[in-house]
Amino acid sequence: MNATDSNGNLPIPRMALISQSFARSIRSIDIKGVVYPLLGILAFCLLWALAASRIDTSLGQFPGPSQVYSQALVLADEHQAERVKETAFYQRQEKRNAKKLAKDPDATTKIRKYTGKETFFDQIVTSLKTVMFGFLAASLIAIPAGIACGLSDGVYKAMNPLIQIFKPVSPLAWLPLITMVVSASYVSESPFFEKSFLVSAFTVSLCCLWPTLINTAVGVANVGKDLLNVSRVIQLPTITHIRKIILPASVPMIFTGLRLSLATGWMVLIAAEMLSQNPGLGKFVWDEFQNGSSDSLARIMVAVVVIGLIGFALDRLILVIQKTVSWDKLAVLR
Repeated sequence: MNATDSNGNLPIPRMALISQSFARSIRSIDIKGVVYPLLGILAFCLLWALAASRIDTSLGQFPGPSQVYSQALVLADEHQAERVKETAFYQRQEKRNAKKLAKDPDATTKIRKYTGKETFFDQIVTSLKTVMFGFLAASLIAIPAGIACGLSDGVYKAMNPLIQIFKPVSPLAWLPLITMVVSASYVSESPFFEKSFLVSAFTVSLCCLWPTLINTAVGVANVGKDLLNVSRVIQLPTITHIRKIILPASVPMIFTGLRLSLATGWMVLIAAEMLSQNPGLGKFVWDEFQNGSSDSLARIMVAVVVIGLIGFALDRLILVIQKTVSWDKLAVLR
């Protein structure tokens, strides 16, 4: 069956129309945005494989991409096997409780929590929960504080010495103090959060605080004079002024701070988990290092790659949120 061209004159075969449509779709794709990253990744993997084959350690040859991929599959299998054990554990309790209730309907039953070994994927989930909790807690403090510093010169002068004193302090230096404070103050027979979770999360919060606070203050302080004059002329209330003028104009700087904070928080979390032996990817890396098996290096490299990929995904997530809330939808974000 044929169709006509745009002038309605010449018949065009349907297959030709399909080919033209496919060609337009291909042209609409950013070829460089796909090909260049792939070339970069392939070049890195090639150099990695060549370098790994020449490095011998006390645990054997340094793992290349193929060994890391193999161990990633092993870790996935271990996770699946652990989930099977967990399911069987709860099924046994349900059967036991059913028999108990059959003999005595008034009997008290209890489901005990599965306490099997945390798998690699369990530790990924734990680290993600921790970093997001700490990041959100820090953001809820840093953004309002940054807005106050940007709007008021007096507030900025009062807070700036504290910012400059505590900003350079490594969050890991706070780790022993946070551990002691949480252990002493968070006492409950049935705690909603585990103490180890709070220790890691508060450590993340301390390092996420400063980039967001400083960038927010700079963004607010540099809002265009024209916008401020418009707000003054129409006498906007303070809350409306912040919501309609300050925040939209400061979005790029605020999100720059958020991206820096989340990236820093993710790095610090892994170090904090290694140092304090709290559950998460950091503990997984340290345990594998202490294990010292022939597969330990490859498993550590799996964790390194996953940590990097998660960091990249978190950064993209912040960019997506920025595009959603920003008034300038045509702004180039990288």
